Amino acid sequence: MTGQKSGQVAIVTGGAQGIGFACARKLASQGAAVALWDTDLELAISSAKSLEEDCGIKSLAVHVDVSEWEQVSEALATTEDQLGPVDIAVNSAGIAGPNVEIDTYPLEDWKQIQEINVDGSFHVLRALLPGMKARDYGRIVLIASVAGKEGNPNASAYSASKAAVMAMTKSAGKENALQDISINCVTPAAARTRIFDQMSEEHINYMLSKIPRNRFLKVEEAGDMIAWLCDRENSFTTGAVFDLSGGRATY
Repeated sequence: MTGQKSGQVAIVTGGAQGIGFACARKLASQGAAVALWDTDLELAISSAKSLEEDCGIKSLAVHVDVSEWEQVSEALATTEDQLGPVDIAVNSAGIAGPNVEIDTYPLEDWKQIQEINVDGSFHVLRALLPGMKARDYGRIVLIASVAGKEGNPNASAYSASKAAVMAMTKSAGKENALQDISINCVTPAAARTRIFDQMSEEHINYMLSKIPRNRFLKVEEAGDMIAWLCDRENSFTTGAVFDLSGGRATY
C-alpha cells in the first residue's frame, strides 16, 4: 500500500527545518523511524522530539556537515547503531549563497556552495549505497532546484551546483538500475524557508515573478512528492528529475 513505511529507517539531511523537516514529518507519519542530520544540532533535537510526540515514531538527531566525508560516514554508523539499516535517504542539506554577478562572485562562497551542495550529495550517495546494494533495496532522493535547469541570474554558483546534482542523480540511477534501488531528484521552486535569509529581496521577487502559480512552494507539497519517491511502490522510476516548480520549468 502506498505510503506505508512501518519498520523502515530514513535519514533526512538538513532535516531540522524547511523542506527537510517537511519530508521527515511525512516519512514519520507513514511509520518510518527518522534520523535528522543537520549542522544545527539544537534545532534538530527539538525537531526530532516533535516528530516523536506527533507521530509516535522513534527519531534521532545527529550533528553532521555533509561536506565532510568523515562526518557523513560517522553519522551513518551512529544512525544504524541506534535505528538499524537505512532504507531511505533524502538529501535536503544545501545553501544558496550570495546574489552576485559571476565575474565578481566571491571565490570562497563559490567553493563552499559546491562543497555542501555537490560534494554533500556525493558523500550521501557514497555512504548509503554500499549497504543498500548489499540488501538489494533503497530509496534515495536528492534535492536539486529549478535553478539547475534554468540558471538564475546572480546565482551562478547555486545554479551550477544544482545542475550537478541532477547529473549525479542520473549517473547513480543508471549504475544501480539492476537492483531494487531508486535514486531520483526533485527540482523545487523557491519555498519560504531559512534559505531566504541568504538571498536579496530583489532575487526573491525575481524568483516569484517566474512562477506561473504566482506563489512560492509549500514545504508540505515537497514532502508529499518526495515521500512517494521513497515508497516501495516506486520500483521502476530511477535516475529521474521530478518538477516541483509551479509550472516554471519548460523541460
